[in-house]
Amino acid sequence: MTMSPHDEPARTAPPPAAAALAVEPPCDPKQGVILVRVQDYTQLFNSLDPSPFLERDLDDDLVDYIVSWAREIPADKPLRLEIQVRQPSQRSDAAEFLRSAIQNHFSNASVLKRNEFRQLLRRGRLSLAIGLLVLATAMLASELVARAGERPLLNYLREGLIIGGWVAMWRPLEILLYDWWPVRAERRVLERLRDATIHVSVGA
Repeated sequence: MTMSPHDEPARTAPPPAAAALAVEPPCDPKQGVILVRVQDYTQLFNSLDPSPFLERDLDDDLVDYIVSWAREIPADKPLRLEIQVRQPSQRSDAAEFLRSAIQNHFSNASVLKRNEFRQLLRRGRLSLAIGLLVLATAMLASELVARAGERPLLNYLREGLIIGGWVAMWRPLEILLYDWWPVRAERRVLERLRDATIHVSVGA
């Protein structure tokens, strides 16, 4: 779907991009095109963000919409964003202004996601080192307990130490085997959007 505003009573702040009606075609996966239509360019931005427009975050629903379509487009296809703003703007540089704002948003988002990815791997390596230390200590302690005899209480203690040692490995293995995949995939999508061709038409 693409975005156009719902018919609703006038209000102080323009409706967000989420309040858009579907029009066809919103996206052409074969061509890598994502189409967004809004009534007013301010709908593209987060109305609660007090920053200047060029530094303001894009509307969350708009970002989710663009990112979800970007995931559907094959990775070998360059992305193209078609932003159509129906209402003419008083700014003579409105098209370039919106293009820069969108590029800035996805550039910043890709940097943040790259940092998140690096921090996740760093945390995974640290957790792995701690987990291995705990596991080695638990295994050594279990061997010492085993040498103390075969009494039931000692056997329970030995088994508990072994289980506890392997439990300490659960989190680092989860990070290094599973958690990093979705973060990397999200980073790649944001990088593709950062490098996407953006065409903006105002008053179309």
